[in-house]
Amino acid sequence: MIKTLYLLIIASIIIFPVSTPISLLAGFVFTLLFGNPFIGKSGRYTSLLLKTAIVGLGFGINFSQALEASSSGFILTIVTIVGVLILGVFVGRLFRIPPTISYLIASGTAICGGSAIAAIAPVIKADESEMSISLAVIFTLNSIALLLFPFIGEWLGMLQEQFGIWAAVAIHDTSSVVGAAKYFGDDALVTATTVKLARALWIIPLTLFTAFLYKSGKKPKLPYFILMYIAAVIINTYTDFPADISLIITFWAKKAMVITIFLIGSSLSIEKIKKTGLKPFAFGSLLWILISVGTAIWILA
Repeated sequence: MIKTLYLLIIASIIIFPVSTPISLLAGFVFTLLFGNPFIGKSGRYTSLLLKTAIVGLGFGINFSQALEASSSGFILTIVTIVGVLILGVFVGRLFRIPPTISYLIASGTAICGGSAIAAIAPVIKADESEMSISLAVIFTLNSIALLLFPFIGEWLGMLQEQFGIWAAVAIHDTSSVVGAAKYFGDDALVTATTVKLARALWIIPLTLFTAFLYKSGKKPKLPYFILMYIAAVIINTYTDFPADISLIITFWAKKAMVITIFLIGSSLSIEKIKKTGLKPFAFGSLLWILISVGTAIWILA
């Protein structure tokens, strides 16, 4: 009965539009109430589905447009990504957070939230619990940013383009970037979407760097799914690959990602949260505040 209900929820995610935060919460609540009926198998399915979703999302990125967008804010992009990752290492140690969790949260803050965490996690062999906690932190702050940023931008007197850049850099996930920028204005929306697209490309070098960083004295394994992601981006950009098919692939890749998030959420438990404590939320909040304030000062200077 519980297995059937679990599968019905996954089917409903496929049929109906469900956001990633809701999917994560649904997975957690389900396990809280009924337990995870596939606790011994979900990890393998999660990893495979996660990598498949990342590759599929590559068909939604135009490499040329992303490079053009990144050229105008190249220095800001480098400073914020490198700065957050370095801060993540030192602040994570200060907060005594497990290195895997701190690295996932820092990666999600530096680039593009859940997508970055999803790409990095298999490379550093993060388990479902570590991914769940990291995603919960990112999605919580992401929701707060969606509500607060437009009002803060107006209070600071930001221009449309300024707000678009700020939102793209300081808000984690693309969906919330689009939502906040759309509220602020049409020009802000165009700028934010373009800049966020460019930042998404940095998942590639970050993942390759992470594979080298976590080799632990052994020959690093190539993250083949990231190489396939690169191939998907190149195919979508430089070939006559049908646009309609690209849209279909990216649609189902996003569905696969939402299902993956549900599977990850269902691996989380109260015991694991108590064991980790509130430190990851404090850590993620501090990184987010630092990048938000620092970027706003840079833009308005």
